[in-house]
Amino acid sequence: MNNLVFSPQPKMDSAGGAAGILVIDIAALKRNYRRLSAASAPARAAAVVKADAYGLGAAKVVTAVYEEGCRHFFVALFSEALQLCSQLPLDVEIFVLNGLLPGSEYACAANNVTPVINSLEQLRQWSLTAHSLNRRLPAVLQFDTGMSRLGIPPEDRPAAKAYLQDSDKIDVRFIMSHLASADEPGSEQNAVQLANMKVIASEFPDIDVCFANSGAVFLGEAYRGVLTRPGIALYGGRPTADMHEPMEQVVGLQVAVAQTRTVQAGAKVGYSGTHIAKEEMRLATISAGYADGLPRSLSSRGAVFYRGTRLPIVGRVSMDSMTIDISCLPKDAIVHGSLVEVIGPHQTLEELASDAETISYEILTSLGRRYARRYV
Repeated sequence: MNNLVFSPQPKMDSAGGAAGILVIDIAALKRNYRRLSAASAPARAAAVVKADAYGLGAAKVVTAVYEEGCRHFFVALFSEALQLCSQLPLDVEIFVLNGLLPGSEYACAANNVTPVINSLEQLRQWSLTAHSLNRRLPAVLQFDTGMSRLGIPPEDRPAAKAYLQDSDKIDVRFIMSHLASADEPGSEQNAVQLANMKVIASEFPDIDVCFANSGAVFLGEAYRGVLTRPGIALYGGRPTADMHEPMEQVVGLQVAVAQTRTVQAGAKVGYSGTHIAKEEMRLATISAGYADGLPRSLSSRGAVFYRGTRLPIVGRVSMDSMTIDISCLPKDAIVHGSLVEVIGPHQTLEELASDAETISYEILTSLGRRYARRYV
């Protein structure tokens, strides 16, 4: 049998056999948190770390922002909260945005996790758990202020208030809601939801408010409450459409070239031959596709960069690869194993998402595990 020898420490300019290199700048992440924390003041800034910290690795992210003073963390699912419990000190609070599915209440209480209550049914179940354990349990009450997604609907607010008055076992940390259009500062929906939140706050006068997501941090103090919940802005996404000073880029992505070739006029490129060469072309196939978070919608419309030169994607994006036009580069500038920039100094996360006709959230959370990850 042949003995295969692998290099234990791949060079920084090599993907080391992976599809590419995903660089995650922890220092930039920390600076983004500091900026969000300053913009939120006097409110405190939490960190939304659901979906494995938007795909960047929750263990690394929570450690970094904890060092910057963050003590409040939001996840979507209780299973995500359990993963964080062993990684964070006891002086933090972990909140589950989607609330608890039936059967997870006792485990939640045992691990000192705080559910976000989104319905009367969840409130009843959490209260029953508290009475069964004969202890006060923490909770956050989320109200629907006009998004029609999660939250106690307007018609159930009186019942929720009565339930709390009858029970001394629920310790409500704060009330909250979620803004649907905070990334659009001029949207009328923001003002409508703020007005609705003020009414709810008057109905629950002794409870603090948590309202602002990433975009709303920059909408003004009225939207913030005592705790803000930045998510995408923490990871380098643009929190509002008209923000002139965007957050620092946290993610960089380079993808390796798998093959280069020259094709003649009339050659068809990719699945279904959607691109036909009008003249002789030099092409490179790179080792990432829609299985790696680069959507099929980038087909024949997106681009990558090599040393500042834009290289268009030609033909359809495949599961594991895509083809780029390198005709404008000097011959042999790109060879087998060269790395091209997908996200970096010449193409931001937002610009890539725009070419894909999607949002930065989807790109970021879809970047797969086939990249070599480098935390710097």
